[in-house]
Amino acid sequence: MTQFETPEREIVLVTGPSGAGRTTAINVLEDLGFEAIDNLPFSLLPGLVNSAATPRPLALGLDSRNRDFSTAALLGAISMIEEREDVRLTVLYLDARVDVLLRRFSETRRRHPLAPEESLEVGVRRELELMSDIRSRADILLETSQMNVHQARAEIEKWFAPEGRSLAVSIQSFSYKRGVPFASDLVFDCRFLKNPYWQVELRALNGQDYQVQSYVKNDARFDAFFDRVLDMTRFLLPAYREEGKSHLSIAFGCTGGQHRSVTLAETLAKALAEDAAQVSISHRELQSQR
Repeated sequence: MTQFETPEREIVLVTGPSGAGRTTAINVLEDLGFEAIDNLPFSLLPGLVNSAATPRPLALGLDSRNRDFSTAALLGAISMIEEREDVRLTVLYLDARVDVLLRRFSETRRRHPLAPEESLEVGVRRELELMSDIRSRADILLETSQMNVHQARAEIEKWFAPEGRSLAVSIQSFSYKRGVPFASDLVFDCRFLKNPYWQVELRALNGQDYQVQSYVKNDARFDAFFDRVLDMTRFLLPAYREEGKSHLSIAFGCTGGQHRSVTLAETLAKALAEDAAQVSISHRELQSQR
């Protein structure tokens, strides 16, 4: 860039139907260093875009909850920003199936903004219809139906984490009865280890409890298995960094997702944290019980 060139400003416009994860995306982008503004009135958007560029990229949350929302207004905003040569715009659209949107929104116990006096389904379908043309303009379409908050965060970080940011490792436990987690890079089956479920005194506990961890680790095959997993992970982390990747997702599965997989996830997370790796951990089946 020469002294006469204007630095390019990054703007991410985050949109999608209510319940698809737009708020989560805004929060993730803010954590990544974006200046985040949610539900900005469309009338204020031109002034914000025309303001002097700042060192921080900008994340704007715009959807049907904006008081002056219309499909034409949002499409117009996208076109207006795209015409600027000093701005790099990315439209991030969060989407989900109708049944998932209905479930998520009903859990909030709030009325749908597009159907305050009608059924929730009417509001969801009305919003999806309004957003269909905007969906077709998306640069990144993220389908979150099978994602929890941690998986959605990881996926967004893959797209927007700045270069040079330390590689993040997410570790998850799960039950094979409910299927393998979406978008896992490495999946390890630990059903060959002794199952604490068959010990009456351990059945009600989980792999976060010392008694369960001791039982699982006492299996003669545990150390050899864990050492190989840890060695491979340590080998892969620098390789992923060299390839410019920002995230590695590791999942451990067992029959019920309560004991063996939780123990392995907890043990690997602790070992990597001691290596100063950036680690997050989640237990799908334990979280579903809350």
